Parts: sequence; C-alpha cells; structure tokens
Amino acid sequence: MKSRGLGYKRAFRASPIFAATVLASAAQADSILAPVGPVGAGDRIILLDALAIMLAIVIPTMVATLAFAWWYRASNKRAVYRPDFTYSGRLELIVWSIPTLVIFFLGGVIWIGSHRLDPFEPLPSKAKPLEIEAISFDWKWLFIYPEQHVASLNRLVIPVGRPLHFRITSASVFNAFFVPRLGSLIYAMNGMVSQLNLEADKPGTYRGFSAHFSGDGFSDMKFDSVAVPETQFANWAAGVKGAPLDRTAVATLLKQSRAVTPYTYRGVDTSLFDAIASRKLPPGEGPTSGRGGPGTRNAMPQGGAP
Repeated sequence: MKSRGLGYKRAFRASPIFAATVLASAAQADSILAPVGPVGAGDRIILLDALAIMLAIVIPTMVATLAFAWWYRASNKRAVYRPDFTYSGRLELIVWSIPTLVIFFLGGVIWIGSHRLDPFEPLPSKAKPLEIEAISFDWKWLFIYPEQHVASLNRLVIPVGRPLHFRITSASVFNAFFVPRLGSLIYAMNGMVSQLNLEADKPGTYRGFSAHFSGDGFSDMKFDSVAVPETQFANWAAGVKGAPLDRTAVATLLKQSRAVTPYTYRGVDTSLFDAIASRKLPPGEGPTSGRGGPGTRNAMPQGGAP
C-alpha cells in the first residue's frame, strides 16, 4: 500500500509536466495553433480572441460560484438570509448586459475576420499565385497543376512564399479540404467549384486530410503538403514522371481505393477539372451502405514518384 501511495504522489507531481508536454506537442503537430502562413495565422487570432472573450464570462462565473459558496456557508453569521428576495434591477442589468457584450464582441471578431480571410479573396503579394486544381475521389486527393501540366495523387507540393490559388471540387461525394497549419477548411462538392487562397511561409511537411466523413475509406483520405523553396518546386515540376492524366486515367481514379501510395502524372489534360466539376464526366460510386463495401487497399496503378 505504501508503494502505491508513492506512485500516486509521483503521478500527481508529474501531471503538470505531462499536461504541458501534451499541449506543447499539440501546438506543434498539425495544429491551427502553430500556423505556417498568413491565413493560418489569421485563423489562430480569431480562435484566441474568441477564447479570451468567452473566458470573460467563464472565469468570473467560476470565481463568483466559489465566493458565494464560501460567503453563504452555514458558519458565516454575517451572511444575510433573505427568503423573500425576488428581484433586483442591478442584477438584471449585469445578467443581461454581460452576455450581450460577449455576443457583440464575438460577432465583431467573426465579422471582421470572415471578411479579411475570405477564401475567394487573393492574398496580397507581388508574386503571381500558383494555380492548383484539387479533386476529391473515394478515398484520395488529386492535385492538378494546369500551368505545369503535371498532377500528383495524395501529395501536394507547393512553393514557399508564393500565394496558392486552389479550385476545389469533388468527383464523388461531399468532402472537405483542410491543411490545419495553412488554415481555412473548405468543402469539395460534386457539381460545384470552391476556391481557396493559401500561402506557406516556411518549408516543411504539413498534414492535410478530408475533414468530412465520406465512407469506409475516410480515415485513409490523407495527404502530405510539402512546402519547398521556389527553385526546388520548379525543379520538381520539370522532373515529374508518370503516365498521362486523361479521361481513361480519371476513370481508374473514380474506382474506390484506400491508402493509395502517392504518385504523379505528366501530360495532363487541362480540361479534366472543368469536365468533372460540370459533370460532363460521370461521378464516382460513392460509399455504399453496410460494412464491407467496395474499395481495395493499394489498388491503384503506380506511376512516377513525386
């Protein structure tokens, strides 16, 4: 029993260190609290501002609860017992004004932030934005670079310090494109085109994924966003190898598959994105009901490695 008590004491002593370690790790790995671009930084500011505004109610409420419990304890003879108390104008003013101010400030923060971080608005920069077309399939992501005539499956390569203009659609069911450290989740819908403007301000590999459940293979619908210097990106685009991306290749991509190893295409039909978005090409199967639906692991044909 004694050794068990010592173990509990050590656990309680270590718990603050453990909690701090967990929070620090969360802030560095795939977290919106560790942004690597202007959009992600703006998202973090909105989150922290909203947290601070809401804590203006939470903290005083917690303190007041403890203070009232202490003051109106049975042993405190100075506390006045008033069983007939029913109304106080001052209390009503406090009870209604504080939540009203919180809603006012939250609305203001969100209103300003939503306009500054409008996903359709280009980011201020002297550099020309890089055009990227992102298409969600079951259960994989295809990224087309129309100006470079190349494409990459389940791997997004981007230049550091250059604005990125995404056009996003789905070749199957509803999905959501999200790279937390770059910021701004946005939906991918069949028959519609969303836009998103992002930028990475330092090299690194940042996880991206679909943030909307879309069937059995949803957990495998991830990709790496690899931010590299401009010259390295140009060399990568020039050296991409792989089969052509045409309608035959798209028909293969429409088949459900899971945990597909990233690979690349060279010689891209630049009309494919618009054909998928306008439904000139038939959509994918979509997830089936019940367990054990279609979709095989690593079933896609392999092309050139990015």
